[in-house]
Amino acid sequence: MRKVEVCCSSLQEVLDAERAGAYRVELCSAIALGGLTPSYGVIRSVVAAVSRIKVNVLIRVREGGFCYSEDEVEAMCHDIEFCREVGVDGVVIGALTADGDVDMVACRKLMAAAQGMSVTFHRAFDVCRNGERALEDIITLGCSRLLTSGMEQDAEQGARYIAQLVAQAVGRIIIMPGAGIRPNNVAIIEKITAATEFHSTAAANIPDQAFATPKLSFAADGDGKGLLRRSRYEIISELVNNTL
Repeated sequence: MRKVEVCCSSLQEVLDAERAGAYRVELCSAIALGGLTPSYGVIRSVVAAVSRIKVNVLIRVREGGFCYSEDEVEAMCHDIEFCREVGVDGVVIGALTADGDVDMVACRKLMAAAQGMSVTFHRAFDVCRNGERALEDIITLGCSRLLTSGMEQDAEQGARYIAQLVAQAVGRIIIMPGAGIRPNNVAIIEKITAATEFHSTAAANIPDQAFATPKLSFAADGDGKGLLRRSRYEIISELVNNTL
């Protein structure tokens, strides 16, 4: 069975992912912004409800780039400490310098806060100026895995480069393709990259049942469509089981 990590923003999505056979979830909020740290209430309720699936939590204090102030790093350390206290399996982190390198000072602080937990370095990697050097820095930090689209818009476009990263890692870290992974391409990406874990939102648009005023929207783009994008059991199941 393929190891699939599903990006989820609610307890119901996590329970569906567990039922569909996902190996792990990345719990976050504000997926439309690239993902932010979820509320403490959501984190606590998810950890209390699951029995089999592993739970990682995204640690990202705000939207935008990955160059953080000392205050922002401190806030993220507090979020990590809470995650450990409630029994989260792992956290997902990433910080860069203004020059586009891994911010080793900030990341070492985050790693110290996460001691004893699984740590994934997120797609901040994909905007680093030198991927090979960044990978070595991430390995030096002691991260468990790297989530990457291969420095392309999606993992299918970046599959050849992801394969190079897998070869460079030589088992020192798990390279996990993510971005644009769907049931119709996961097996192809798996074959090209030789990766063993895959990340997907496994999402589809669903109607917002509370939506009743088409002329008014609270979405940032104000599109007024009344749709929510959520992970779906059927898509997760296909991702886990589809083969060439």
